[in-house]
Amino acid sequence: MNEPVMHSASTRYVTVPGGRIAFDDSATGTAAQPAGHPVVLLPGMLDKRAAYRYLRPLLTAAGHRVITMDLRGLGESSTGFTDHSPAAIAEDVLALLDHLGIDRAVLVGNSYTGASVVKAAGDRPERVAGIVLIDAFVENLPPNAFQKLLVKTLGSAVVHFPALWGAAQKLYFPTARPADFDAYRAALVAMLREPARRAAVRGYVAGDSAPVGWTAAVGCPALVVMGAKDPDFPKPERVADRQAAALKARKVMIDGGGHYPMAEFPQATADALLPFLAEVA
Repeated sequence: MNEPVMHSASTRYVTVPGGRIAFDDSATGTAAQPAGHPVVLLPGMLDKRAAYRYLRPLLTAAGHRVITMDLRGLGESSTGFTDHSPAAIAEDVLALLDHLGIDRAVLVGNSYTGASVVKAAGDRPERVAGIVLIDAFVENLPPNAFQKLLVKTLGSAVVHFPALWGAAQKLYFPTARPADFDAYRAALVAMLREPARRAAVRGYVAGDSAPVGWTAAVGCPALVVMGAKDPDFPKPERVADRQAAALKARKVMIDGGGHYPMAEFPQATADALLPFLAEVA
C-alpha cells in the first residue's frame, strides 16, 4: 500500500462560533461536479481528518465529491473551543454545508462522531441524504461499572500522557496496519502534546460519547459498518445489530477489522459504502 499524503496542501477553513474548522474538498472550482450527493467524512475522537487518507481516494475514484473535516481543537482546526460535544460537531458539519453551498449530503462518522451524524440527521433531515456509522458509539450497550471506570481512567491519563493514545493505536488495528502506521500515530501523539490541544482532549474524554435515543429522530437511509474485532466493544456485532435496528439500517461487518477499518481495510470499507452511496444518489 502506497503511503498517502497526511495533510492536503489545499486545506480550507470554515468559521464557526468559537473558532475555525479545517477541511478538504475533492471538488475544484473548475471541475465538473460529481453526480450524487457529496460525502462528508468525520474522524473519531482525538483523531484527524487524515484518518480517511486511504478511503478518500477510493470514493473519489468512484466519482463522489468527498469532503473531510477536522474536529474542534484537533488536526488543523483552531483551539479555544469550550464545547466539544457530538452535538456541537453536528452544528459544525451543517455550517460546513452552508459554507460550501451544499443542500444535501451523506454524512459519515467514525467512533465519537457517529453520534454527530445521527444528531445532524435528526435535527436537520432536509440537509442529510443519508448517514454511515463506522464503529460508532451511539446506541451502545450499557457499560458496566468496570468499563465506566476504565474509560474515565484512560481518558484522564491521555490528557497527561499523550503517548498512551499512540500505544492504544496498536490495539485498534488488530489484523493489518497501514504502511504509514508508525508515522501516523507519532503525529497523533505530537498533536495531543501541544499545550493548546489539552483543553480539547479534556473536552472529548469528559463528554457523553455514547448517547442513547438520538436515533429515534432519524428518517434517512443509514448504513452501519463495524470492525469484527473492534477492541472498544466486547461484542462488536451486538452493538452493530442494536444500531442497525434503531436506524432501520443495513449492517456490514468488516472481517478482522478494528476500530478504524477505513485505514485498516480501506477497500473492504469502500466496498461497503459505495453501494449505499449509489442507492442514496
